[in-house]
Amino acid sequence: MIKMAVRSPIIAVLGHVDHGKTQLLDSVRGTAVVKREAGGITQMIGASYIPKGIIEGLSGEFAKRMNITLKIPGLLFIDTPGHEAFTNLRERGGSIADMAILIVDINQGFQPQTIESIKILKQYKTPFIIAANKIDIIHGWNVQKTTSFLETFSKQSEIVKQRIDEKIYGIMGKISEYGFDSERFDRLTDFTKQVSIVPVSAKTKEGIGELLVLIAGMSQKFLEKNLQIEVSGPGKASIIEVKEEKGMGHTVDIILYDGVMKRGDEILFLTNNGAKKTKIRGLLLPNTSSNNPNEKYMNVDEVHAASGIKILAPNLESALPGSPVVVIEDEEKDRKEIEKHFKKIIFETEKNGVIVKADSLGSIEALIELLKEKKVPIKEASVGKINKKDILSAHSVAKKDKYLGVVLGFNVAVLDEAREESESAKTKLISSDIIYKVIENYEEWVKDEKEKEKKEVLENLPHPARIKFLKGCCFRACRPAIIGVEVLGGKIKVGTTVMDKNGKIIGEIKSIQHEKETKQEAEKGMQVALSCQEMHVGKNIEEGELMLTYMNKEQIKLWKSKMELLDSDSQEILEQIERIIIKSAF
Repeated sequence: MIKMAVRSPIIAVLGHVDHGKTQLLDSVRGTAVVKREAGGITQMIGASYIPKGIIEGLSGEFAKRMNITLKIPGLLFIDTPGHEAFTNLRERGGSIADMAILIVDINQGFQPQTIESIKILKQYKTPFIIAANKIDIIHGWNVQKTTSFLETFSKQSEIVKQRIDEKIYGIMGKISEYGFDSERFDRLTDFTKQVSIVPVSAKTKEGIGELLVLIAGMSQKFLEKNLQIEVSGPGKASIIEVKEEKGMGHTVDIILYDGVMKRGDEILFLTNNGAKKTKIRGLLLPNTSSNNPNEKYMNVDEVHAASGIKILAPNLESALPGSPVVVIEDEEKDRKEIEKHFKKIIFETEKNGVIVKADSLGSIEALIELLKEKKVPIKEASVGKINKKDILSAHSVAKKDKYLGVVLGFNVAVLDEAREESESAKTKLISSDIIYKVIENYEEWVKDEKEKEKKEVLENLPHPARIKFLKGCCFRACRPAIIGVEVLGGKIKVGTTVMDKNGKIIGEIKSIQHEKETKQEAEKGMQVALSCQEMHVGKNIEEGELMLTYMNKEQIKLWKSKMELLDSDSQEILEQIERIIIKSAF
């Protein structure tokens, strides 16, 4: 019989830069160390484990009041950047994190990365709590030596309480724009439908107790089935980072979310060329022992979920961040399973499309989904730095479709060779460490380029126009002829050549005057005087006669490819001009 157990929920911390993500984790760790409960905090690779005893010690009376009895062994906080915790793919799909804490500076409110974090949480349907951080810098705040928000709040002045509530209402209003109902944690009416907002200070640790007990309580209540694992089953993990360690070579930092991993186990992971097998030589944790202070890591024989650990093994240099890692049971079956989603994420096609690069499999997957939503085709998608080949691929696409000949990079370095090639080939390169910015910047670039192109087309091409020589408006018959006309449709410009309805060229407009003012152009509905050197009234033009813009076949063809730049009147006139030019050629 398979023995099952409840693992620790994996918690990611997201939020805008400088809003206190790192300080919050440090505060949780520091508070736990100060409390010195039995089985203190465990430092792991890419994660920190906080056992149940510490959470209970920090939560005080709040857990009893909320009737929360902890069944989970503890909480595993991921130390890696929040975005990666959600976009890193794993074998069972979804994200590494089971739940999240969204850090918001209570004084600054929502910032670009806050909004991105909310979009990620919504996309992955991840439950989360908002930590409204930095309450200690609210004007008039009186710091208390407690980890409880409710206790410290009760000792604040009425004006400070009011300020806190105003800030929280601001957060509630902003997050409602993204479809979430929220409330301060102690005023919640429905934990299943509302997002908890916990005011905290990562600096003074006020509110940390309620934050931890709420995240723990919600985890075990709503994720009970997800937290069930096989006690001795084969390990399943996700690669957080691929690193080269001095004296070790390439290693991978992983989060183990199911089963057991042992030294000597054979594992499968993904590379840009599909699944690859290797054998674990070492499982490493940070060395916290005072016996060997010079040793950075200590070896362990086995590790159980949920944990963060470093794997030492041969041939890890090609491992992809975000790759699933599985202990092999049935190699053929495991290989097939691990590669199932791979070809949807890493691919190269013959069709025209943008070139996509990102730092991990999950990031690529997220970027592909966003581009699909925007109906932007993709030619190539892969993990890694942007290189010269990527620019050359985009350049070849640009020859066929300027707006798709682009390299889009998320959270990746751009090699010097790529940047140089991009500049010399005038190939667009768009890169950002905010995933939604990549898409926004691309859309903005397309819009700007189309506007620029429109301007160039309008400046350099004669505009389709139909004009009428008004009766009684011949001011001079020739050399140059000066006549009064009405623009019946389209637009005439200085330099426009006009023809009669049979395609015979009458001459080039040298100047335009409207109400005694010199103009460069005249639009539909305007009555203007124009001069034309080649025009001779009575010989090649008569009063009351219609004239049209003259264009050659290449100019007509170019306009036909840019019909969206013309209004319906001008489109109809262009069609008439084309018929006249074709007819006059015979």
